Amino acid sequence: MLALDSAAMGSRISDARNRQGMTQAELATEIDIDRSALAKIESGTRRVSALELARIASTLGERIEWFVTDAPAAIVSHRNAQAPGTPDAAIDRMIEQIARNVEFVIEQDQSLQLENQEGRDRPRSNESIEEQAHSVRGRLGLEASEPFSDMSRRVNSLGLLTFVFDLGQEAADAASLLLSNGGVALVNGHLQVGRRRLALAHEVGHYVFADEYSVDWRIDDRDDDAWEGRLDRFARALLLPSRAVVDRWNELTSHDGNVRAAAVKIASEFQVDMSTLSRRLSELGVVNSDRAGFIRSVRTTRADIVDFNLVPRDELRPICLPKRYEAAVLRLFRSETVSPARAMELLFDSWEVDDLPELPKLPQNAIWNFV
Repeated sequence: MLALDSAAMGSRISDARNRQGMTQAELATEIDIDRSALAKIESGTRRVSALELARIASTLGERIEWFVTDAPAAIVSHRNAQAPGTPDAAIDRMIEQIARNVEFVIEQDQSLQLENQEGRDRPRSNESIEEQAHSVRGRLGLEASEPFSDMSRRVNSLGLLTFVFDLGQEAADAASLLLSNGGVALVNGHLQVGRRRLALAHEVGHYVFADEYSVDWRIDDRDDDAWEGRLDRFARALLLPSRAVVDRWNELTSHDGNVRAAAVKIASEFQVDMSTLSRRLSELGVVNSDRAGFIRSVRTTRADIVDFNLVPRDELRPICLPKRYEAAVLRLFRSETVSPARAMELLFDSWEVDDLPELPKLPQNAIWNFV
């Protein structure tokens, strides 16, 4: 990552201050400098001292590195290309921090090495989409009819680390970013479980087709972008393999034709929401538009859980960090490469300090290793 010049650093200070809802006068008072001096820092006409920057970072709740080094190249490229005022700041800022932390951990811990993904050719037909989804399911170790469960762990095998945070209702559904090796995906944990799983399946698509950086809004509800629409179908095919879904649907409806019961059972077995199931059955030619609309309106009740002996699951619940990443942070802590405070930052404060393992006490003569 490149070091920022005074103007870029000043712009970042201004952005961070505005996010916190502080005026220049308020921030200047907090860090004990004149407002005019802060104005010059933000405009890039005055250099900021190390002590001043440390105070600014502490007051605004940012790490110093965020002010002095640029974001990963893919994020910078995305910001330069997007339209002004695009409201994706929350997920954009979060995935930047994830990328910084992951790259730091990889640099310090040689055991955390992510597979370098070779981008596949983009599918241009529905048949190609289905073939690619089947191929990726195979790479994930899934049988032809097996539900795509334990998603975070499985996608790790592709070199994709998945993080889940509750970003609120107004934030985007998900984002993904290619790193120099591997990549990271961020899912908005505010979504219901079925939508969280669909969002991650969609980001797997971005990753395996080597899209440098993506921020996705309202996945599966868009008709204006042909590529995103193909990725939506790819995601549905990952979660609901065609042959298995068709066979299961025919099996469940062949006796009494109870569409609602069949929908509830299949949605539970494959851990998808009704909107996703409805669209998948429709695109596979299993149901007509009227029946698809009915399925979309179905809601699984507590009585259904009892009557059909369903097992509710809450996969990708926030806060969720990749186990491989957590293990790497623990290795850095045990080797005393990072302090407890830095370990907490790398774990996004999802742990308590008391959760960290106790370090063994050094023998008295160990002092000579440091003197």
